[in-house]
Amino acid sequence: MAHINYYFSTISPFAYLAGTRLEEIAAKHAATITYKPLDILALFGRTGGVSPKERHVSRQEYRAMDLPRQARRLGMEFNLQPAHWPTNQAPSSYAIIAAQNAGGGDLGGLVHGLMRTCFVDQKDIAEDAVIKGCLAAAGFDPSLADSGLLAGAETYAANLEEAAAAGVFGSPFYVTDAGDRFWGQDKLEDLDLVLAGKL
Repeated sequence: MAHINYYFSTISPFAYLAGTRLEEIAAKHAATITYKPLDILALFGRTGGVSPKERHVSRQEYRAMDLPRQARRLGMEFNLQPAHWPTNQAPSSYAIIAAQNAGGGDLGGLVHGLMRTCFVDQKDIAEDAVIKGCLAAAGFDPSLADSGLLAGAETYAANLEEAAAAGVFGSPFYVTDAGDRFWGQDKLEDLDLVLAGKL
């Protein structure tokens, strides 16, 4: 059975645009997923990247054109500059880690729900009430937002170290147990083909 380590940031617009396609691909190939939220800005610092606001104006302009274009192509709602972005990634990441440890809900739904809450509903996913609402909507106990803080912080830091060691440098990033790496939501088709043995 194939396994996918999914490295991502909860404030990554490109991870939002992945939707639930990773989960659909994993189900198709009976693959498992480990969700590994991380601090994308810290990862950029470790791997030679820079935050969007520090990039050359040409790169900023292209990003501003391409993100809405990709959203339209996918038929997804999207705000290029949501009201609460960037925000502290840690609280939502801790909640995902706690939910993954607890089990019993729709983890992919929680991950996508948090990002949709940021990029569509324009709520602050660093706020406790917002996180608890997303947990409940995905079938998890909202109290996980309170109980998983210590373990979440430790795992969140470990995810960053693991990502850097695995050659990860952006979000979303998918790494199979065979060592195949895929950067970006636009590489999900390639991931699908590799898992099918066609690429």
